[in-house]
Amino acid sequence: MMHLPLGLPGWQELAPIAILLLIFFGARKLPELARAMGTSITQFKKGLKEDGSEGPRNIDGGDPPKGE
Repeated sequence: MMHLPLGLPGWQELAPIAILLLIFFGARKLPELARAMGTSITQFKKGLKEDGSEGPRNIDGGDPPKGE
């Protein structure tokens, strides 16, 4: 018996989820949903990369106060 790390679903968990997705959204809508998810993940990663390269910022977007 092969043990996978916790948190990774196997085919037994993925099959019912896939069937439910087909029932709720239909076969025509699933590619659009997958494309939208991929686009949002790409934009999220790009936003994290751009935000992290500028250094620390305040919540309002201004520069942090200088040391006294």
